[in-house]
Amino acid sequence: MKVRIGIGLGAAGPADFAALVDQLEKLEIDSLWLSEHLSSPAVDPLAGLAYALGRTSSLKIGTGVAVLPGRNPVLLAKHLASLALLGPRRVLPVLGLGPARPGDRAAYPVPAGRRGAVFDEALEVLRRLLSEPRVTFSGEFFDFTDVGIGPLPDRPLDIWLGGAAPAALRRIGRFGDGWLASLVSPGQAAAGIAEIRRSAADAGRHIDDDHYGLSLSIAFDAPPAERLDAMRQRNPDVDPASLIPVGWDAARASIAEYVDAGVSKFVIYPVTTPDGWPAFLDSFVAELRRLET
Repeated sequence: MKVRIGIGLGAAGPADFAALVDQLEKLEIDSLWLSEHLSSPAVDPLAGLAYALGRTSSLKIGTGVAVLPGRNPVLLAKHLASLALLGPRRVLPVLGLGPARPGDRAAYPVPAGRRGAVFDEALEVLRRLLSEPRVTFSGEFFDFTDVGIGPLPDRPLDIWLGGAAPAALRRIGRFGDGWLASLVSPGQAAAGIAEIRRSAADAGRHIDDDHYGLSLSIAFDAPPAERLDAMRQRNPDVDPASLIPVGWDAARASIAEYVDAGVSKFVIYPVTTPDGWPAFLDSFVAELRRLET
């Protein structure tokens, strides 16, 4: 497996964005990941992806993760195809079921109780439009005739999915090209990978062994209690302190455990303030670059 380690900007806002993108490119970091945090200063992931692609020549840029249900999958297919043509092999879309903040869900409207069903159908629409010149589709939520989105990338885009619930893992096996997990232990990651492989096999599909990733926060002081409480709510079966290594030694040890579990792609989110980013990135190169293979 090829181990690769990228950087997630989290809620970093527009004021810091250009300088951070430039530094990532200069330091030859593998990838930049943009989260969807509607009610925060964070740059919109699709807008940020386009901006960063135009500002760099080698940096890969991913969405980690962007919400699909509530978005029009036809328009999203056009956006992603255009970006992939403008930045070949540098666009890494990861899609999820819903926003992390419950209050933001109204901005992604779907019929009550049908978010999962909308997700499944939207994924089918998206994948077909990104691989077929013309598509006719008649489903429960989407209905259109003879739609094409123009030129398609020479190499089909891989669509990775987030989530860790049993239904999410089965969905990844049926529809996804990879998994970007978060807030799971190494044991949970290994079990999730096994479930995804079973679901993919049942659907007559195969997901590459190196298409399993993890978003991992790294702290350099004791994490705030409110952050640990929020993590505990997301995954009550695991001590949240075990999911956020403190310091570089702990980060390397944690990454090694996840690699043993089958994870090979990492998105690192530093627990730091905006003025701490430059020093963090310099240390990141010295401390974690050597783990890449």
